[in-house]
Amino acid sequence: MAAEIRVGTCSWADEALAKAFYPPGLPAGERLGWYAQHFDTVEVDSTYYRLPFEDMVRRWAERTPDDFVMHVKAFGVMTRHPVKADQLPPDLRDEAPVDDRGRIERPSREFRAEIFRRFHEALEPLRSAGKLGGILLQFPPYVVPRESSFDYLEWAVGELAGDTPLVEFRHRAWYEGDQLPETLSLLERLGAAHVVVDAPQVEAKNVPPTVLAVTAPVTYTRFHGRNAGTWNVRGTSASERFDYLYSEDELREWAGQLRELAGQAEQAFAVFNNNNRSPGPGGAPVAQAAWNADMLKRLLAGQPVG
Repeated sequence: MAAEIRVGTCSWADEALAKAFYPPGLPAGERLGWYAQHFDTVEVDSTYYRLPFEDMVRRWAERTPDDFVMHVKAFGVMTRHPVKADQLPPDLRDEAPVDDRGRIERPSREFRAEIFRRFHEALEPLRSAGKLGGILLQFPPYVVPRESSFDYLEWAVGELAGDTPLVEFRHRAWYEGDQLPETLSLLERLGAAHVVVDAPQVEAKNVPPTVLAVTAPVTYTRFHGRNAGTWNVRGTSASERFDYLYSEDELREWAGQLRELAGQAEQAFAVFNNNNRSPGPGGAPVAQAAWNADMLKRLLAGQPVG
């Protein structure tokens, strides 16, 4: 049997959701519980900017139903992104190697291992509640396919200590020509899920193509929108970069593709990262991610859309 396809958004706390999804006046502390009445999975992206702490994660577990699943994005240091030292826990800042702009520069494996350890321990409330899905390892465009990258990926997966890795590369060389089967084979060997991406189909090196492949018991699809005009504009915010409202026809096509992926997996997830607002029916603004997630849920269930 095909896996059930769970649909949600990347974050439950984006400004667009606060302004155009939640009821007016809903306290911030009640948003996750309200979100969980509409969707049964979410991707936590705030952990990319700061390490989570256990008390906060425990509140996530307490505010969601028993069958809710939370995927957590790895802290930037874990995926070799530029991170400023002041984003670290205070006790780690003095020992962090930094460049002249205060960014962490070439930390040792021992330093990174401590970050992985703290990240892993903080997620224990979700793990023990059976609500922890995968850990999103989204690598920056300058991580390209070469031996040092293969080595780091294998090491990083080991540092997750049994949690499910969801791997998204941001340089298209991972998915082109003879490299594609090697990439998929590497992920399969590591037990890591290839993250299927929907993004603007342009020739920029930092826009991965859509590759419909399953490399682990979990299949995971992220919808970044198709706004080619804002993807590589310097100085734009995330909401501007991913500013896109999918049409019913676009998601109807994806519903069929997601069913094919789910037929090869034990668990299937689709999350929307288009995090701006758009005019909805009647002109009232809608939160793109939540609107499209609900539309996809209806299409998958064979229900009317609108």
